[in-house]
Formats: sequence, C-alpha cells, structure tokens
Amino acid sequence: MDTAIEVRDLVVERGRRRVLHGISCDIPSGTVTGLLGPSGSGKTTLMRAIVGVQTVAGGTVTVLGAPAGSAPLRRKLGYLTQSPSVYADLTVRENARYFAALYGLRAAEADRAVADVGLADAAGQLVGTLSGGQRSRASLACAIIGRPELVILDEPTVGQDPVLRADLWEKFHAMAAAGTTLVVSSHVMDEAGRCDRLLLIREGRLIADDTPAAVRAAAGTDDLEQAFLRLIRDREAAATAGGPAGAGASAGRAAR
Repeated sequence: MDTAIEVRDLVVERGRRRVLHGISCDIPSGTVTGLLGPSGSGKTTLMRAIVGVQTVAGGTVTVLGAPAGSAPLRRKLGYLTQSPSVYADLTVRENARYFAALYGLRAAEADRAVADVGLADAAGQLVGTLSGGQRSRASLACAIIGRPELVILDEPTVGQDPVLRADLWEKFHAMAAAGTTLVVSSHVMDEAGRCDRLLLIREGRLIADDTPAAVRAAAGTDDLEQAFLRLIRDREAAATAGGPAGAGASAGRAAR
C-alpha cells in the first residue's frame, strides 16, 4: 500500500513550550486514519503541519510525495478546521457552489456534496442561522467538493447526533474505498474503532500507531479507551524505570 503522508522527527514549539516531541509516522493511502487523543494533546498542531500551515522547529512532513504546504498540493487537499470556514451571510447552497466554482466544477457537484453531508433540507438556509453541528457539515461539504486526494478533518463529528455521526463515518469509508486518504481527529474514543488505523497522541507524543485490532492486542483489552489508558501507564512506568530496559526488568520481576 502506498504512503500518502510521511512524518519524520516532527518538532513544533510555541514560545518556550514544545508542543510536538519528534513525532514520526506513515499514513497509508486510501485509508481512514484516526488521530485520537485528549484536548490539548497536539492533534490540531499535527494536522496543521500536514496541511502546511504550521511553523515547525524540526523534522519533515511529506504529503503525496511533496513537502507539506507546496503549491501543487493545494488542489489535492481538503481541510476542515474546528471552526466553521464558510460564509455566514450566504446559504449552504451558495457556499458550496462558490467553492465548486473555484475548482471549475458545476453546481450539480456542489449540490451533491451538500446532500452527502445531510444538509439537502437546509440548503437554502443562511449559514448564520444554522446550528453549530450544521455549520460544521456545511464546511465539510465545501472541503470535499473538489474530490481531493487527501482530506484532513479536525473533529468533524463534534455536535452531531448519533445517526448523523454514523452517516458521516459511512461517507468517510466510501471516500476511502474510492481512493481518498482521510485523517480524522477526535477526542471521543468510541470513534477509534471506526478507523482503519490509529494514531494515539498524548502531550505531543505518539503513544500508538497501528490498527485498532493491534492496539487492543498490545494492551490486552477489547476496550479501546482502556487500551489507550494502559498504553499511557505502560509508557509512564517505562520512563520511571529508566526506559524500555527498565520497563522490561520490572515486567520480569512482576512475572516472577
């Protein structure tokens, strides 16, 4: 399987505080990769680095074979931020058709994207009158209109009801099956099981990078939230014991 994103030794600092601590990972093409972790863990910072709008202190990010932020990537990448990125004084339909025009696409493509995110009934409403969850979906429609090769979605399901969340995840997997690579962030651990692959991040460090099944197996539990907690505790225990070797010695003593 080809690699869509390569992150190598990525370091991001804000002032005197280090936000990302030398993160390295590969994200396969045509998959839904979940970026999971608590609020403030560095998820948005990592996504901004992938999009190419984040100043980095060290390391590299390669996206679809080019350095992150390169001009050729602009038409290949869709990005949904946490804050709605659509015009409040335009209707949902007008926003979508405006973004479609930027890509040289017809109005029908815009209308299809609006329907895909479950906003067909609200297409004629001003975005400023929508609920927060609806605004997020309007932004999502505009992000996917150009049929990008890579879609970066920062907490797209926040504020959505369970039925709409399920519908959106079905849409994400349909896009991946058609060849699109998606990176979806969330701080809700029950969404982890919907992903093809997981990047678990805490305090700017990568805790796990594997499939949900492998993460469960490594932690010895079928509950992904418990798996995340166990991996964190194991990491902390290893650090307290002086690194991997110390952790292994501690485990050996416990077994005896």
